[in-house]
Amino acid sequence: MSEISISKYLLTWQLFVSILLQQFVSGLSDDKSDKKSGTHTSSSSSNTGTEVIIILVAILAVAALSFFLFKLWQKKKREEQYARLLKLFEEDDELEVELGLRD
Repeated sequence: MSEISISKYLLTWQLFVSILLQQFVSGLSDDKSDKKSGTHTSSSSSNTGTEVIIILVAILAVAALSFFLFKLWQKKKREEQYARLLKLFEEDDELEVELGLRD
């Protein structure tokens, strides 16, 4: 995989994560407390905080899984290329016999 496609992949991930984080931050900025009576429940803010933490952990888990799968794919691709290289340079006795180069 070339460096250009890797950078496009990382840029796409960065864009995706930034859009998700922007949505969560804008959701947190909505003040749901009752402004007329001046009351504010702390349980709703702790629930929101817990939800944000859970979502962030989920995003990190997906990112880590994606990174792991990408590295696994890179390793598999590298092994395939190495096998092709070995096959290219291995001696083929049948071909030499068919061409009459060897008895």
